[in-house]
Amino acid sequence: MKKTYINGVGCISAQKTFDTIFLEEAVENNTETVLSVNAPVYKDYIAPAAARRMAKGIKNGIVASALALKDANSENVDAIITGTGLGCIEDSEKFLKNILDNNEEFLTPTSFIQSTHNTVGAQIALNLKCKGYNFTYVNGAVSFESALLDAKMQIENDEVNSVLAGGIDENGDYTISLFKLAGRVKNELEQPFNFLTSTTTGAVHGEGAVFFVLENEKKDTTYAQIVDVEIKNNLEENEIEGEITAFLKTNNLQVSDLDAVILGYNSDAKFDSYYKNTAENIFAQTPQLYYKHLCGEYDTASAFALWTASKIIKTQEVPEILKANSVIRPAYNTILLYNQLSGKNHSFTLLSK
Repeated sequence: MKKTYINGVGCISAQKTFDTIFLEEAVENNTETVLSVNAPVYKDYIAPAAARRMAKGIKNGIVASALALKDANSENVDAIITGTGLGCIEDSEKFLKNILDNNEEFLTPTSFIQSTHNTVGAQIALNLKCKGYNFTYVNGAVSFESALLDAKMQIENDEVNSVLAGGIDENGDYTISLFKLAGRVKNELEQPFNFLTSTTTGAVHGEGAVFFVLENEKKDTTYAQIVDVEIKNNLEENEIEGEITAFLKTNNLQVSDLDAVILGYNSDAKFDSYYKNTAENIFAQTPQLYYKHLCGEYDTASAFALWTASKIIKTQEVPEILKANSVIRPAYNTILLYNQLSGKNHSFTLLSK
């Protein structure tokens, strides 16, 4: 069975994660309730005439995929697999607003055409002239993991040699206002927000696009190997430790073999206990890292975590801004990612050098 290697990465996030080495320009914002992407110069990657008609999620996806391909010294791939929770929500909002404003008459179809969830994967394929397998997963907080799992299976079963896999989500003004009404976004009056010691509900929301070139061969550009990915829809807090132990055992590992664990703290006190319980118990002697204080919470934020883990394994450095405890290791060769959202959609991803 073939192995799956991360040979190129591209990340557009609330931080400057392009044209840098690894978060050296990262800034923690503890006063904003919604984080927007630190946008690249789009005209460097997309013709201005085409970019004008694109929502930011599509543009970010195209740029992130271009960065990943360049990083992998690759011009094309055999398959494109994307994950997104809300898709091109800006265009969806625009189209629905036009329906209301125009009494359902004289509508231009552009916003509708570009509002579908698979628009990003389609645009990337058109740019690359890639006619291979192209699939988009819309599966809540495990949308990206679903894409990653599919990509891994395609490579392992020799269906393809290379896959461009990524996670994309964007903020939409109306959708964010609904999230605020539902209590999913932090109250502005509760700032400053501390992710590790939060006592309030709601999360700091975000957006981003992260892509990976996954291949069946190890190269000079290789970051890490994706060993395993597991998704569980429902787990009680007291089941997490057993699930993690079983997941590691499947891969002939114990908790003591981990060089770091990356946890998805999002400052929602109601559900961060899933992380805190494991952090205080089975991961007490393991370096603990967190990342959503840099990118915000969104359905495919775990793609930012995978980018972070890949960079750590390749550079063998852990930026201070990521550390959730003071435990360190002489080398970082095996990293576990654990994420969940609102107590559901739990995912475990294992990387190794």
